[in-house]
Amino acid sequence: MTSSLAADVMAFLWPERLWSRNEVLSRPSPIPAVPGVYGWWFNRLPPLVDVSGCHRADRFTLLYTGISPKQPPRNGRSASKGQLRQRIVTHYAGNAEGSTLRKTLGCLMAKELGIQLRRVGSGSRRTFVDGEQQLSQWIGEHAFVSFTPHERPWELEERLIALLDLPLNLDGNSRNAFHPELTRVRRESVAAANLLPIVPNPGVGGR
Repeated sequence: MTSSLAADVMAFLWPERLWSRNEVLSRPSPIPAVPGVYGWWFNRLPPLVDVSGCHRADRFTLLYTGISPKQPPRNGRSASKGQLRQRIVTHYAGNAEGSTLRKTLGCLMAKELGIQLRRVGSGSRRTFVDGEQQLSQWIGEHAFVSFTPHERPWELEERLIALLDLPLNLDGNSRNAFHPELTRVRRESVAAANLLPIVPNPGVGGR
C-alpha cells in the first residue's frame, strides 16, 4: 500500500466527526459535492449481523462503505458525474430502489419495523412504500455518516473492503462471513415482493 493510500485509510477509520441525518439534509449541507468515499456508522445494530470483527470508534460501529462516483466504465461509455452529497442524501432520504443500503437495512429490519418490500409503479421497481419513512426514522436515530474526499474513490474503497469486516457491503465482498446470509435475506424479500400486487405510483420516499 502506498503511503498516500495508507493515510487515506487511516483518515477514513478515524474521522474527525460523524454526521447525522438532520445535519446532512440541512441547507446548506455540510457534505461537499466532490468525489469520495463514505462510511456508515451505527449506534444500534440491525438484526442478524455479527459485528465482532468490525471496526469501532467510540460507541459507533462501521458496517458499510460506499463511493461516488463509481469507477468509469472500460467500454468507452461516459463516466458517472456522481458526488458525495448527492449519494449520501439518497441513502438518507431516498428509497430502496435507489439505495442498496436502504434496501439492505429495510430487509434486515422488516419485522422489527413492520415494513415490507413491494413492487411499485410499473412493477420493475421495489421500495418499502410507506415504510420508507419508518426506515428513515430508524436511520436518522441510529446511522451516521463520515466521508473522505478522493479523486479516485474506487481505489480506496477496494482497499477498505479488502482490509475491513464490512458486513453490509455486497459488491466485491463475497469473502465476508455475512455475505451469504445478507444475500439470502434480500433474495427472499424480493421473491416475496414479486408475489404481491403492484402498488401503483406510491409517490413515497424516505423524507
